[in-house]
Amino acid sequence: MRYWRLKSLLILVLTLLDGCSQLTFLVANTPAAFGNYSRVKNILYATQPRNTLDVYAPEAKHEYAPIVIFVHGGGWDNGDKSQYKFVGVALAEQGYVAVLPNYGLYPQVKSPTFIQDIAAAVAFVHKHATEWGGDVNRIYLMGHSAGAQIVMMVALDKEYLQQVGGNTAWLRGVIGLAGPYDFLPFTYPYMNDLFGPPDRYADSQPINYVRADAPPLLLLQGLQDHTVAPTNTRRLSDAMIAVGGKVQSEYFENAAHSDLIAAFSFVRKHKPPVIAEINKFIATENTNPARNSQAAVKRVQ
Repeated sequence: MRYWRLKSLLILVLTLLDGCSQLTFLVANTPAAFGNYSRVKNILYATQPRNTLDVYAPEAKHEYAPIVIFVHGGGWDNGDKSQYKFVGVALAEQGYVAVLPNYGLYPQVKSPTFIQDIAAAVAFVHKHATEWGGDVNRIYLMGHSAGAQIVMMVALDKEYLQQVGGNTAWLRGVIGLAGPYDFLPFTYPYMNDLFGPPDRYADSQPINYVRADAPPLLLLQGLQDHTVAPTNTRRLSDAMIAVGGKVQSEYFENAAHSDLIAAFSFVRKHKPPVIAEINKFIATENTNPARNSQAAVKRVQ
């Protein structure tokens, strides 16, 4: 009875907050303190102060597990991996090794530094995967909001992983949650400086880097998203289909922007069924290593 009262209270608080405030993260992360997982914090993957990552691993290990590198959102100018402990725990509970990196934020850095940071994190994970019980041949990138833009740039523009001695073949798949992929003209004035000068604006758009041999993409989008327009997902999906790339798009009818990340939390898990869609995607790619061209679009109630 106490369990259900606590859960009901947490649901009420999250509903009233319904955003990314510090209190929201505190509520979401409180139940994550309990669970069958191990965590190693603040591993330095490069040279800058924010170049650290946390690793969440399943407690029960029978074989090397798929690795999911989750990149948080926050408009490229805020956010921290510590706020998303509930995501790391949820992924570990599904049997994945979850890696949550921090990256440089504006105005301390500008594009493409934060993309280069995540490319460096991928290279570090590729080198150390087995130390955490992870399968180096099953690395998935996942990002929410601004984080989705970053992971798509790492996956679609071959340059970033080449700069750190790797290649996009390291990535078994890429998962974008409510991401901006085709967002010119910019909505907020600070983005002009963040992604500037003007002759470099196009370099920030993942849609400009679609290619047939890209890693398979899973694009998840809420149709009630008023922060990042669902047209971003539609356009990237259509562009990938046009070049013969492999992409799957899932649209959640009643989901807003924050709902796609809240779905990892204890009180809103599976609503919408984000984790279920991720599990299906990873299971499919694990059994089908060939990158055949195909596309699927589905609406989920």
